[in-house]
Amino acid sequence: MVKVDIFQKCGDFEAARIARADGSYPYFIPLDRNEGTEVVYQGKRIIMCGSNNYLGLTTHPKVREAAVEAIKKYGTSCTGSRFLNGNMTIIEELEEKLADWVGKEAALVFSTGMQVNLGTISSLVKRGEYVILDKENHASIVDGSFLSGGKIERYRHNDMEHLERVLKSLPEEPGKLLVTDGLFSMEGDIAPLPEICPLCKQYGVRVMVDDAHAMGVLGGGKGTAAHFGMTDQVDLIMSTFSKSFASIGGFVAGDFDVIDYVKHHARSLIFSASIPPANTATVLAALEVMKEEPQLVEQLTRNAEFMREGLRQLGFDTGHSESPIIPIIIGDDALTFKVWRELMEAGVFVNPVIAPATTPGRQLLRTSYMATHTQAQLEKVLDVFEKIGKANGLI
Repeated sequence: MVKVDIFQKCGDFEAARIARADGSYPYFIPLDRNEGTEVVYQGKRIIMCGSNNYLGLTTHPKVREAAVEAIKKYGTSCTGSRFLNGNMTIIEELEEKLADWVGKEAALVFSTGMQVNLGTISSLVKRGEYVILDKENHASIVDGSFLSGGKIERYRHNDMEHLERVLKSLPEEPGKLLVTDGLFSMEGDIAPLPEICPLCKQYGVRVMVDDAHAMGVLGGGKGTAAHFGMTDQVDLIMSTFSKSFASIGGFVAGDFDVIDYVKHHARSLIFSASIPPANTATVLAALEVMKEEPQLVEQLTRNAEFMREGLRQLGFDTGHSESPIIPIIIGDDALTFKVWRELMEAGVFVNPVIAPATTPGRQLLRTSYMATHTQAQLEKVLDVFEKIGKANGLI
């Protein structure tokens, strides 16, 4: 019997080495500085069109000051799980304010957004029960579903006829949870909650919406359910702090009994250190800015509309985007990386996306915009896209 070294696959992995060698490697870019709408890379200023900093709050004076003051007051870490010694009144204050913001009874804060979905889904769905997923859902939703041990059913992206066929095929007795992104992170389209929620109610299915990219963006900043006026018809709302909230972490909100159950069963919460005070204070400050400066969400919407219309007029395929996330559909791995590199060299930072992060044949450049982008910056980005798009036969 031939013995195989478990590390052999590591030595055989050549894709990253080849890409680094020919200058087409697009990942783990070491930025010298990140100043919101612009970053510095190898001493060169580049317009950032690939961030999730939708409201630009990472550089807001009130948000920055809150983080600094929290470190002075609380130190750098709680050094323990919230379940034992790592809970703090500032975290519980944040939970109360987040629950109020999204219109739910209670909220629970985790240390990362990934942990929210891993812990919430795996604690609520058990063996013999069902979790129903949109095929374009984020990896954290998929991984949480696998961890649950429940039966996974998937429906075609935003295809309500297929969803109904899936729901009809399931037995009535077991518990069921449908989980969908509210605002899909790659192509910027929105889950049709006005159709999803009635179907789920008809078939006895609970609904959880992942608003990682919708919080601060849709519904006056309160997310997808608020966007559609359907907060009372969505059972659970989750979001991350690493986008509009300018921090890191995440939360889930819903009825008190459900949140209390998750609090005592979610392994990713119980066995992880709590969110640091500075990150907690950052989210509290960002939430206050959202309340005090609603014009930021309005400006974000205007910037997104300007770029979406500009890119479409140039002739780019921007898919079904309805948000500040605007894809440039290319459909080929090599061309996607080539155009990414040329944009970077021309001073525009975007993200190349290939399978499995998107469907084969829909390889794309993911662009995303901020409330704080200036008109001059956006016009420059369009000029660069026009030149590079024409040179590569995209328009």
